[in-house]
Formats: sequence, C-alpha cells, structure tokens
Amino acid sequence: MPVLQPVDVLAFGAHPDDVELGCGGTLYKLTQAGHRVAIADLTEGEMGSRGTVADRYREAEAAAQILGVSQRVNLKIPDTRIELNAENREKVIRLVRELQPKLVFAPYPDDRHPDHIHASHLVREACFYAGLKKVLPELPLHRPERVIYYPCTYQFQPAFVVDISAEFSVKMEAIRAYRSQFYNPDWQGTPTFISTEEFLKSVEVRARHYGWQAGVTYAEPFWMREPLVLPDIMALLG
Repeated sequence: MPVLQPVDVLAFGAHPDDVELGCGGTLYKLTQAGHRVAIADLTEGEMGSRGTVADRYREAEAAAQILGVSQRVNLKIPDTRIELNAENREKVIRLVRELQPKLVFAPYPDDRHPDHIHASHLVREACFYAGLKKVLPELPLHRPERVIYYPCTYQFQPAFVVDISAEFSVKMEAIRAYRSQFYNPDWQGTPTFISTEEFLKSVEVRARHYGWQAGVTYAEPFWMREPLVLPDIMALLG
C-alpha cells in the first residue's frame, strides 16, 4: 500500500463504484471546498458479472480524479466475503488510524446486496475499535468523530440531506467512468441489475426526489445513529 496522508473525510465502499453512487456529489462538494478526501474500496469487485479487476481499477482511478479525491486505496478483502472477523477489522482499523479522518462515510446497514450490509457493520465496528488503546497498541489511536451512512439500493428516512444541485453533473460523470458496470451500449457483457438504462435514470430520480423534499434540485440523503447537535438553531435557515 502506498504511503498515505491524513485526510478530513474517508468514504468506504464495498466495491469500486459504491461510493460514487451513494455520496459522489457530496464528496465532490467537499473536495471543492478544500477538504482532503480519500476513498477506500474494501474489495476489488472481482466477483462482479461484468468487467475485470483491471477494468475496475482503471475506472475507479478515473472516477476519483473526476471527484477531486486525493487518495484511493483498495483493501483487497475477498468480494462476497466481507466477513466480520479480526483480519478484516484490522485492515480497516489500520487505515483509519493512518488516515485519521474526522468523518467516515459507509453504506447504510440494510440493503439488497449482502456485501453492503457486511461492509457497513465492518466499518462501524472498526471505527469504534480504532479508539481503543489495547487494540493494535503499536499504532496511534484515532476514532472518527462521526460515521455517516449513505444509501445503496434501499431508501431510508434521512437524518439530513446535502444539496448537490451544482455537483450533480460531476457525480454522474464519475458514475459513467465505470464503463464496464453501468449502462453502456458499446460494452458487450452480461446484463445486470445496474447495467440497464433504467438504473442509471433511477440515480437521477432519487436525487431529484430528495432534492424536491428539501426545496432544491438535487440532494443526497444520509442517515446517522446519533442525533446531530445544533449549536445555533438559526443555522437551519441556511
């Protein structure tokens, strides 16, 4: 693994492309505001029906550049085997302690894809254990201030939404960088749930839905286990 630099935000995905779908607009908004953002893919997506591992790496790097992300790593946990075990927890703990993020993004803990569910639980547990001094005591302690969850397939009642009206086109550009995975008439491969034109349209429908609820054009929803504290309630007025 290359030498990594501390960041403000670390977004985890079970597979390359999960982060772009769930919170790509928000990550781009953060990078454009000057925050240091990294993406960590837990697996190489090697069990996917379309594309090769080499394809996925090229696509992930292209998407990271589009979003302005400074660092992207892959923990190479076996695809379809994101297990809650000591080995996998240690991989995530080491990364969290090395990158020292204030905020962590993870998949929502209930989803159609078992990998997304397991990734959510793995990241949550690792972020907690990263703050225990007797766990991997040779590494400096670091526990992120917040773990924030983004949607994959299933929806939820969000704790908050982020206005991505200005960032939505870049989010879609990053998603389309995964030419092997999403709707692409030029790619000859096995049709999948996410490779249809309808799925790509659904990404916009979801963003418009949450944007409509919040009074903006496009928005991304997020869920949290803990309540948010507002030091100034008038900040709700924007």
